[in-house]
Amino acid sequence: QVQLVESGGGLVQAGGSLRLSCAASGRTFSNYAMAWFRQAPGKEREFVSVINYIRTTYYEDSVKGRFTISRDNAKNTVSLQMNSLKPEDTAVYFCAADYLGLGRRESIVYEYWGQGTQVTVSS
Repeated sequence: QVQLVESGGGLVQAGGSLRLSCAASGRTFSNYAMAWFRQAPGKEREFVSVINYIRTTYYEDSVKGRFTISRDNAKNTVSLQMNSLKPEDTAVYFCAADYLGLGRRESIVYEYWGQGTQVTVSS
């Protein structure tokens, strides 16, 4: 069983940066694709980024060049460095894990989810 806990959310001005972290329990963290999703009020949960077990990364088009996903298997953590933040990035951000996942963008394939952390970007 994998438990995921996000941290690092907060309030930031447009153009600023935040770094989100997701701490995972368990002994097989390195075998999971780890993804970030976000959900804004009134919208469905959407894919942000994913990193698989060989550290291949994928990004949603709107965050390419601004966000960077990384993982530290020794610490059982995955991070999302968010730069040049925009008001439209405001959402609850969730980390998710897919055992032996290839790094898909569909939320339904992810078995484990964190509780979410709020990111608010003011203009």
